Parts: sequence; structure tokens; C-alpha cells
Amino acid sequence: MERPAKAPLRPEFSSGPCAKRPGWNSDALENALLGRSHRSKPGKAKLQEAIDKTRKILKVPADYKIGIVPASDTGAVEMALWSMLGARGVDMVAWESFGKGWITDVVKQLQIEDVRILEAGYGHLPTLAHIDTDRDVVFTWNGTTSGVKVPNADWIKEDREGLTICDATSAAFAMDLPFEKLDVVTYSWQKVLGGEAAHGVLILSPRAVERLESYTPPWPLPKIFRLTKGGKLIEGIFTGATINTPSMLCVEDYLDALNWADSEGGLDSLIARSEANLKVLEDWVEKTDWIDFLAVEQSTRSNTSVCLKFTDPWLDTLDEDAQAAVPKKVASLLDAEGVAYDIGAYRDAPPGLRIWAGATVDASDLELLTHWFDWAYASVKSA
Repeated sequence: MERPAKAPLRPEFSSGPCAKRPGWNSDALENALLGRSHRSKPGKAKLQEAIDKTRKILKVPADYKIGIVPASDTGAVEMALWSMLGARGVDMVAWESFGKGWITDVVKQLQIEDVRILEAGYGHLPTLAHIDTDRDVVFTWNGTTSGVKVPNADWIKEDREGLTICDATSAAFAMDLPFEKLDVVTYSWQKVLGGEAAHGVLILSPRAVERLESYTPPWPLPKIFRLTKGGKLIEGIFTGATINTPSMLCVEDYLDALNWADSEGGLDSLIARSEANLKVLEDWVEKTDWIDFLAVEQSTRSNTSVCLKFTDPWLDTLDEDAQAAVPKKVASLLDAEGVAYDIGAYRDAPPGLRIWAGATVDASDLELLTHWFDWAYASVKSA
């Protein structure tokens, strides 16, 4: 097959950290508050601006709290798990590696006794109807390493008694999150908006705040996880007084991404961009006989972390190691060509490719990339 003549303008298709917004350059950071305390008046103002713009773009209800916290999405999730769980039984829902990681933390670290585990393999969802939202529930909205998302929140009761704790790190700003069904939502800047890493966002419903102020977990809480003092929410965390020192350079980058999102038309436009990107890949997969989505059901296909598996019968003539090596060779070849970076499947996932299709990626680049996929696979197969 002839080598394609035209390459994507931006070869960044990593699933985290993700592509910067179109047109980004370092000039976007020229107003960063460097060499100043984040606790100074202008420092707090920057952090509050980030919170306010987050609320606007994500359409977060006015009575929900938004805080900037340390340690990326992982830190935000851990704060919720350590501070809120244990008051009642909990359903842990997982269908890929990060969800399974939260199960490990709850079972082995917190050692909560009343835990139900609902799991499914890569490509599938657990039976959502089996989840009991009168218990606490911990789940990922989008399985970043499996390319499988929940299609909706119909399975969450309006009058639930438990808290729903949602790791939304590869869903926020690209999927419709029904906040009225979610009590804790977490994400990091380095996913859909392409911000710089190390910071997480923690969004709490009034019900989550009530839990924090009425329940004290039986285990000691590290300072970095403490959301209350004297039985009351530490309000400063949600008004720009962060727990530890944030990078004001990263804050400025996040503000730039939020301003770009606003200029694009807000959340609805970001979702539309990501869904258009998925459509490019869907059209290519439909006409290509050696590739398919890892997600078994179309309604559960992620429109951000798109995971693909190789289905060519030729692979069955190879031993297991040789089969697993084929996707890696395709990814390495495209990396060497400067066409697509970091598109190999996650280390714990089945062999395949993972292409980021979030809002900061252009559909035109994905269209060009599909031609390179065809060329790279043909090259590896004929080698």
C-alpha cells in the first residue's frame, strides 16, 4: 500500500495528558501569576475564576461545591473515598483498570466490610440495573482504558439514599453529566481540555456535603484528604484556598482552555466536537475488515478514549505473543513517522490501539490518521 502523502497537523492522540486546544502556544500563559503566593489576593482571584468558569462551562448547579485539589483525578477520587465511605454499604462498579483500582483501595486499604463488587471484562458493562443506589456507589462514567462508557444515568434513582461517587475524568467536558444524579464528580485538567497535569477538581452535591458534616470515618485521614474541620466543610477549598500549593502556571493554562471552550460555544459544542471525532473513526471501522471497537455495544462506545481491537483472521495464524506484538508495531511505526503519538492500548488492557477523540482534537486530523492506520497495518502484516 502506498504511503499516505498528508499527515495530521497535530499528531497528539494521547489519552492523557491529552492534546492542547487548537491554536495553543506558550503565549497563552503570559498572564500567569508567577512568583506570587497562591494565597495572595490576585492568586485567590485566579483560582476563583477557574472555579466560576468551570461551573459555567460544565453547567454545575449553583448549590454544588467546586474545589481544586492536589494529585490530579486520583487525588480527588481518594479524597471522596477516604472522607465519605463507611457510613453505609457500598457498590463498587468496574469494567476497566481504574475502576478496579478504586475497588482495591476500598477493600484492601479502607477495609470496608459491606462491599458489593459488580465487574465486567474489557469491552462490556456490568448490569447497571443490579446497582443499588440506596447504597453508596463508586463508578467511572467513562472507562478510559476500555473505551466503554455508561450510556446514561437512568439506573440512578432520584430519591436514592446513598451517594453516587463518579470518576468522570475522561468524560467531563465531552459527555453530558446529569449532576442531579451525581453527588461527587471528579476529573483532572489534563484530559478533555488538554490542561497540564497534577491538579484535580472535586465537585460535591449538597448531599455529599451533608455526609461530610454528619459522618466521621473510623480511620485516620491524612491532611491532604481532609475536607472538614470541627465537623464543618472547609469552605476555603471551594473558594480558591487550596489544600496545598497549586501551580499557577497550570491554573493559567486551565483558564486558557476554559476560555477556548467558552469561545467554541460551551459544553454542547465540546460534546459535538468529540462526537464528530468518534463518527470519523466509526465510519472508518465500518469499512475496514481488520479492526473493530473494543466496546461491544454501540451505545457504550466512548467518544473520548476510543479503544480498538484487531480482528483479522490472519492473526489467528500467529502465536499469542506475536499477535500481541502487531498493535504495538503499528503504534510504533506511526510514532516513528511522526503521525500519531501514544496510541498503544493501556498496559492492562487487551492488545490494540487507543485514540483520543476529545474536543481538543480536530476531525480532519483523525480523517487523515485513518489512512495511515491502513498503511501501517499493511506494512506490519507484509513485513
